[in-house]
Amino acid sequence: MTRQTRIGNIEIITLDGQDSTTKQVADLEGVIAKGYDGLIVSPRTSEGVAPVIQQVIDAGIPVVTIDRRAEGVTGLLAHVGADNVLGGEEQGKALVSLFPEGAKIFELLGTPGASPAIDRSKGLHNIIDPVGNIEVVCQQTGNFNRDGGLTVTENCLSSNPDVQAIVAANDDMALGAVEAVRAAGLNIPIIGFDALPEALLAVREGAMYGTVEQFPGGQSRTALQTIVNFIVKGEKPANDVILLQPKLITLDNFEEAERIGEIPQ
Repeated sequence: MTRQTRIGNIEIITLDGQDSTTKQVADLEGVIAKGYDGLIVSPRTSEGVAPVIQQVIDAGIPVVTIDRRAEGVTGLLAHVGADNVLGGEEQGKALVSLFPEGAKIFELLGTPGASPAIDRSKGLHNIIDPVGNIEVVCQQTGNFNRDGGLTVTENCLSSNPDVQAIVAANDDMALGAVEAVRAAGLNIPIIGFDALPEALLAVREGAMYGTVEQFPGGQSRTALQTIVNFIVKGEKPANDVILLQPKLITLDNFEEAERIGEIPQ
C-alpha cells in the first residue's frame, strides 16, 4: 500500500513493506527507478535490505535509517533510533529488582537478523548475566508478532510451567505471551518493548508489568527533520547516529508514556 501526504512543498510517499523483505527490497528498487529526493527507511532485516539501501545511496539519494540499522552500509545521512541496548538493559534491571533472589524466565526474541532484536537481547543479558541468578530456561524467536509470542510461550510453558517472568523483544510478542499465560492460569510479570497503546492498557490493567518506551514519535520527527534539512538547506546533522534514551514504563511512571492518549477505551 502506498500513501501520499504533503508538508509544505515536501511530498511524502509512504511505502508499506508488509513485514516482507522481498516487498521492501522491491519498494527500494522503485525509489531508485523513480528518482526520489530522499528516503527514510526501517530495514526489516539488516542482512536482507542493506545491499539495496547501499544501491539507493549510490544512486545519489540521501538515506536516513530509523529504528533498525543497516549494517555495512556506507554514506548514510544518519541513523535515528532508540538505544535498543539500553532498552534491553531497562528490562534486565526490572527483573533484577523484581527477583533479587533469582528467577527462571522466558526470553522471546525478535526477527533473526533484525538489529533491534539483536540489541535488545544484548542489553538484557548485559544486566542479567553478571548477576548469575536469572536463568533463561527458554529462549526462542517469536518473530516480533503476536501469534509467534503466543506459540513460543505455549511451547515453553509445556516444559517449564514454573517460569517466574517473561521478557519479550516487543509488545506484540508480549501480548501473545499474555494470552498464553492467562490460558494457563498463571499470573507472572511480563515485560514488553515499544509502549504500544494496547500494551499500555495491559500494564494499566495488570496483565503486563511494563514496557520499554522508545519514543517513536520523537524518532519520526527527528528523522523527517534531518532529511528535510538536507534536501532543502543542504544541512547535514551534527552526528550521523542520533539515539533517543528509552525508558521502562510501569504503573509507577505511567503518565510518561508517549502514546498514553491512544489507549483503547
